[in-house]
Amino acid sequence: MLSNGKPDSRLTVKKKSQASRVEILNDGGFRSDGRKQYELREIHIDFSLQGPADASVTFQHGLTQVLISVLGPREAKMRSHTIHDRANINVEVNVAAFCTGERRKRSRGDKRMLELASTIKSTFEPVIQTHLYPRSQIDIFIQVIQQDGGLLPACLNGTTLVLAAAGIALFDFVCAITGGVHSTSPLLDLNTLEENDAPHITVAVMPRSGRVTLVTMETRLHVDRFEEIFRLAVDASHILHHEMKAALQRRTRSLVSTMGSGARADHAKEFDMEE
Repeated sequence: MLSNGKPDSRLTVKKKSQASRVEILNDGGFRSDGRKQYELREIHIDFSLQGPADASVTFQHGLTQVLISVLGPREAKMRSHTIHDRANINVEVNVAAFCTGERRKRSRGDKRMLELASTIKSTFEPVIQTHLYPRSQIDIFIQVIQQDGGLLPACLNGTTLVLAAAGIALFDFVCAITGGVHSTSPLLDLNTLEENDAPHITVAVMPRSGRVTLVTMETRLHVDRFEEIFRLAVDASHILHHEMKAALQRRTRSLVSTMGSGARADHAKEFDMEE
C-alpha cells in the first residue's frame, strides 16, 4: 500500500504471475497431466511402411510423436562414407515447424538437431552389428511430428524398433527414458513443462545385458539425487522393453499370417490350373 492509499501495482502483477504458474506436482501426488510420480505416458507404435524405406515406424510417447524410416544396408553414395570392415551409420533429424510452440522452421544445419543426430548415432554404433555389413551404409531418417518432452528417448526407442523391423542385426534393444526431480520428489517420463522446470537426465539401457549405452544431463542435478533417479530410469526401461518387444512380436505374427495366406492362395490357384 502506498502513502496515498492506492495499492502497489507491482504486488498485483506478482500475485497474477504466481497464480498463472502451473503446478508440477500437487499435494495429492499428481502431476500437471494427471499422472503419478512414477507413471509413464501411453505408447503407440505403428509399423506402416512409408515411401521407399525398408522399414518405418511411427512412435508416439504421450504427445511426443516421431516418424522414423531406415534404408539399407546399401552401398554408400559417396566413397568417403565407405568403411572397409563395417557399416557406416548415417542419422538425419528433421523437425516440423508446427511441432512446438515456437512455430519456427529449423534448417538442416540447426545445432540442436545436429547434436541430437550425433547422440543417436553414437548410441547405436555399439548396438548394431556393423561388422556384418562391411562397405555399406545404413541411413536413419527421423521426422519429429509433435514434441512434448522426452524427444531423445522417443527417437532412441523408435530407432530400435525400425532397425529390428528392417531385419538389421542388433546385439540388444535400446530402451530410453527421462527421469528428474521436482523439489525432493523423483519423476519419470517428463513432459515439456516438467523438463523446463525440473533438473533431469536421459538414460538408455540394453535390457538383456544390463549395459547402459547413454546417460545425458542438460541441467544440473545434485549428486545425492542422481543414483535414485538413475535406478528408477533403469527399472522403467524394462517396462518399455516389454512393450516394444510385444509390438515387434505382434508385427511378426501379422507378417507370418499374411505370408501363409498368400502361399495358400498360390497353391489353390495352381491346383485349379491343373484341373
